[in-house]
Amino acid sequence: MVKIEGTVERITFRNEENFYTVFKVITDTGDQITCVGTLPQVIVGEELKLSGEWTKHEQYGLQFNVESAIPITPSTIVGIERYLGSGLIKGVGPSTAKKLVDTFGLKTLEIIEKEPHRLMEVEGIGQKKCETIAQAFLAQKDIQDVMVFLQGSGITPAYAVRIYKEYGKQSIDVVRENPYRLADEIFGIGFKTADSIAKNLGIKEDEPHRIRAGIRYALSTAVEQGHTYLPQEELLVSANELLGITVEKSFLEELAKAKQLIIEEDRCYLPSLYEAECRVAQRLLELCEHVPTLPFDQEVDSPFKLAKEQEMAVKAAMQEKVLVITGGPGTGKTTITKVILAQWEKAGFKILLASPTGRAAKKLSEATGRPAKTIHRLLEYGFGQTGMGFQRDEDNKLKGDALVLDEFSMVDIRLMDSLLKATDDKMRLLFIGDCDQLPAVGPGNVLKDIIDSQKIPVVRLTKVFRQKEQSQIILNAHRINQGQFPIIDNHGDFVFMQRKEPAEIADLIVDLASERLPRYIEDHFKIENTFDTIQVLSPMRKSETGVDNLNKRLQERINPPGHKNEIRYGYRLLRENDKVMQIRNNYQKNVYNGDIGKILRIDPEDKLMEVLYNDEDGDRIVVYEEDEIDELTLAYAISVHKSQGSEYPVVIMPVTTQHYMLLQRNLLYTGVTRAKKLVVLIGTKRAIYICLNNNKTAKRYSYLAERLHLQSAL
Repeated sequence: MVKIEGTVERITFRNEENFYTVFKVITDTGDQITCVGTLPQVIVGEELKLSGEWTKHEQYGLQFNVESAIPITPSTIVGIERYLGSGLIKGVGPSTAKKLVDTFGLKTLEIIEKEPHRLMEVEGIGQKKCETIAQAFLAQKDIQDVMVFLQGSGITPAYAVRIYKEYGKQSIDVVRENPYRLADEIFGIGFKTADSIAKNLGIKEDEPHRIRAGIRYALSTAVEQGHTYLPQEELLVSANELLGITVEKSFLEELAKAKQLIIEEDRCYLPSLYEAECRVAQRLLELCEHVPTLPFDQEVDSPFKLAKEQEMAVKAAMQEKVLVITGGPGTGKTTITKVILAQWEKAGFKILLASPTGRAAKKLSEATGRPAKTIHRLLEYGFGQTGMGFQRDEDNKLKGDALVLDEFSMVDIRLMDSLLKATDDKMRLLFIGDCDQLPAVGPGNVLKDIIDSQKIPVVRLTKVFRQKEQSQIILNAHRINQGQFPIIDNHGDFVFMQRKEPAEIADLIVDLASERLPRYIEDHFKIENTFDTIQVLSPMRKSETGVDNLNKRLQERINPPGHKNEIRYGYRLLRENDKVMQIRNNYQKNVYNGDIGKILRIDPEDKLMEVLYNDEDGDRIVVYEEDEIDELTLAYAISVHKSQGSEYPVVIMPVTTQHYMLLQRNLLYTGVTRAKKLVVLIGTKRAIYICLNNNKTAKRYSYLAERLHLQSAL
């Protein structure tokens, strides 16, 4: 194997998805060499020790095919300046790097490491920035050791930072001992990446560590798809496909003995989900017992004229300890919620209002004229005596007489468990939601299971009251829900634009979202087109009309590069003014999976990003550090699942046979009902018919309905 040393002069090409890179290196003798290879990190100005082989490309000539690259501390003035100015060290950009090198010359790196206080000799560097640079430089030196160890496994620099933050100087020892820990303990590193590291370390396919990790990963993947458990046979099949070997049933039993798996009859659970499902069933039934009737007049006191089923719902809320009210758009859920709240307040009740997301809580507050919180805020997520978690629980219950929870279809089994733990025995619960929407993104199917169990009182609203507003969105939403083709005349608030080819559909979506609809909105609705006025929804991520491609194209058109700072993370490019979405719960920052915001500022030197969110508290700015940026993704287009609980003035949605596997009636219904003023469907009538005829929702393994039956019989 050939070894060469040199300084990275420039990066000719880089694929941020697979890290394939073409770059130029200048050696000490002045030779310029074209290098190619899959490298997790390449920085202009960095000195590298490269190992590999010479190859001759038919078109590009002689190239050095890199198999490994080890960073070397730069030893020239130019090298040091380029190294520091590359953005590798937090707090140092090109201008600061030049000032440092002008002041300290060849001793710059030595001074940063051994005499960091001297950095304050440089104009513009105060004590705080001095400390930031010194800490980042020392951390980077340790991280480089981790990077050298992991670079052959495709680990990105940001993941190396996370590994180092989690394990410190023990990182390499931890990874060597059991790389599968990374899949469990480091966000963003899944089983497949951990498995790649393990193979490079020589861990065999039938190593018990690997098999146990593979089984847990297969079950965790099912949980991400909405299941609370998997049947044993399905779990074994998934593990076999993942691991490439035959997994014996005995491994499931071993995991069960180690309490890493719960086996109940044929069902395999992660322990936390099994416990949550059991507790939810038990607690719901407990709360339904010994219900005192709230006195009320036979004639419901309401400023609104209520239909018979609405009056039944209000009376049920007075009589039942736990009640579910479900119905589609325009059936009067908001109206009767107001009446119920008024009746309860008349009786002297202290009432709590909550929704699963910030946007939904804000909508509930605006609709009722009363304060509402997210469930996480209601349960006071934060730092307590036992660490981070919900501060409201079985030992510190919520204070109130009644709780109204809106958008209940979005609540998964884990969140339901946390909520019921904090519910006082005397508290009434009113759950409001649309059971025909898509189920929660998280595991379980709580609303549907409660209704199917027939053990919890349910009122279903069916009559549509808002037809007088001539809303084709509402009319067609109910037609879709009943399997009928929507009425399309393109004169109202429901528009269908027929296009067949995916490329045509994508072109039209970009044109509508960036130019045509903003003008239309301002002219016809007299509202300003802000970053959250128009929302593109798509059934899937991949494909030409999927979320990822549409986001890339919409970013290019709506927020093109200019005099704006930007940052690249893997295949994601984010820049100032971009519309972004949080893709994991971050309790410390009080931002949650699905929250949408706008990038106000990117600081390329300090590696910070400021994002503006608008939720139940109004506008607030959240600051992200470098290793948190992968929690964000572009949100010009989002999945229909991610749109649940939110409403947008205008929705654009492709409906194409390219998304055949995901074309379901409840998906189309959910997408259409997100729009308040205008919905535009683009695609083919055939794709709409496929949606309407596919009323078989994707199977979710959940046992809550059965548990409610079984436990109520005890």
